[in-house]
Amino acid sequence: MRGGREVFSELRFAVAAGEALAVTGRNGAGKSSLLRIIAGLLHPTAGTVTLDGAPRDDLTLPEQAHYLGHRDALKPSLTVAENLGFWRDMLGGEGEGVAASLGACGLGHAVDLPAGTLSAGQRRRLSMARLITVKRPLWLLDEPTSALDVDGQGLMARLMTDHLAAGGLIMAATHGPLGISATTLSIGAAP
Repeated sequence: MRGGREVFSELRFAVAAGEALAVTGRNGAGKSSLLRIIAGLLHPTAGTVTLDGAPRDDLTLPEQAHYLGHRDALKPSLTVAENLGFWRDMLGGEGEGVAASLGACGLGHAVDLPAGTLSAGQRRRLSMARLITVKRPLWLLDEPTSALDVDGQGLMARLMTDHLAAGGLIMAATHGPLGISATTLSIGAAP
């Protein structure tokens, strides 16, 4: 429900290790809301969401997922490296180191810049660096290629391909191609 209006109902889907699900639909159909429910940021009015075969039974689903939303969760006064270090420390990074992740995402030159000075595409690349700095089995990506140039879109596709090859799962709300193979779940009928 959003504003007293049912956004979607009776969704059923399954995504297995190594698979991607592209969630499509018109603007306002509930794509972002679905990802936010899975991420634990919104509560469903009915139903359940489960992650079977999780690496640790004591972790909740949101603790096993990365959520990259429309707004990149950055502190503008911290440097690029400090932002990524914060997320690594808060989320328990077990992946690439900060410098290696930033280099892999094309931000090696910007480690000491305040995050508030980054372009929208650079902010998205910094969020992408979090994906490889802190390992999580489920990636929830809301319009993952928005604000990215062609090289950034290719980088995102490579990161997603590598994540899937390692047995990860991806759910991505999108209006366009992801650059990877994905099953499609279309939600929301025309108004």
